[in-house]
Amino acid sequence: MITESNVKRILLKDLKFDAPKIKKLDNFVQKLLIYNKKHNLISKNTEKHIWDRHILDSAQLIKFIDDKNCTGIADLGSGGGFPGIILAIFYQNYNFHVKLYEKSPVKSAFLTNISNKLSLNCKIICNDINSIKINSNHIVCRAFRKLPHILNISRENCIKRHKIIILKGRNAQQEINNTSQLNNYKYKLENSITDNDSKIIILNVE
Repeated sequence: MITESNVKRILLKDLKFDAPKIKKLDNFVQKLLIYNKKHNLISKNTEKHIWDRHILDSAQLIKFIDDKNCTGIADLGSGGGFPGIILAIFYQNYNFHVKLYEKSPVKSAFLTNISNKLSLNCKIICNDINSIKINSNHIVCRAFRKLPHILNISRENCIKRHKIIILKGRNAQQEINNTSQLNNYKYKLENSITDNDSKIIILNVE
């Protein structure tokens, strides 16, 4: 397990978070753990590992976001705010929005509350993702749907050119092998920095 202090060191040194952003992450963690007592935002047995299992796991996506050409980031199925809130904290002073799509009213209420408290440049959309047009050119998701469903959303709901960044667990390669639609895409697999067996799938959709 990576300790909280080690995670903060990686965030500062390798991922270029600064001290005020780390402070916002601290506030976010405190509020999430309080809220999690009544509502299941994250699994209770991952609470002790929140800094590596959730915060760092989400923050590593920054390495794959082209911020100079980014028109917006859409987080599909934000849940407790991973990776959306983490990205919104990092990109709070950039000239694009992070949009968090979460159909659960309970989770959306938490995300709205935390976004307001931390003064984040993000937008919470409480709706079914399948019925919405997505105009962001970076799509991220973590613990969302299977690959075929994500590719359907990409084809039916997203603007023409976009980049998809998907955090996947140990079954990433198996899921890729079982997704025939991927034959039409150029994709690459990156290793996760939080788990040797987990992968990040990156697709550039033209």
